[in-house]
Amino acid sequence: MYPNDGFRELQRQECLRLLAKVPVGRIVHTRQALPAVLPVNFSLDSDGAVLLCTSAASELARAVDGTVVAFEVDEVDSVAHSGWSVVVTGAATVVRDPDEHERLTRTGPRSWAPSPEEVFVRIEPELITGRELVGGRSLYGVQLSP
Repeated sequence: MYPNDGFRELQRQECLRLLAKVPVGRIVHTRQALPAVLPVNFSLDSDGAVLLCTSAASELARAVDGTVVAFEVDEVDSVAHSGWSVVVTGAATVVRDPDEHERLTRTGPRSWAPSPEEVFVRIEPELITGRELVGGRSLYGVQLSP
């Protein structure tokens, strides 16, 4: 977060509540030493971890397993000039434990592009940050033009 940038900083619990409201976010990882951003559907586990479901053969599963990633979700109203953004940063791992995989098959996210062999990716929330702009009014009290 950048101090005095006109947005209200969100607390961790508020960020988690907002994360649970939307079905799609963006995972940010490294591909060939460059940043890569991919939209994905997801869900939250009971401990606040971000869960993804993808093909076991996917480039995503190979690229993020054992690395630190960022995961971003947002909701924006361009007419009202309002919205929020939440970023989760943490280690991503492919779930390999059979019991955990079975549990997530029942309770975790469903891939929007199903494949015969799927894996779950867990992002542990080491850092959760968020910010909000409400009703087109900045932190400084200045009304934004329509």
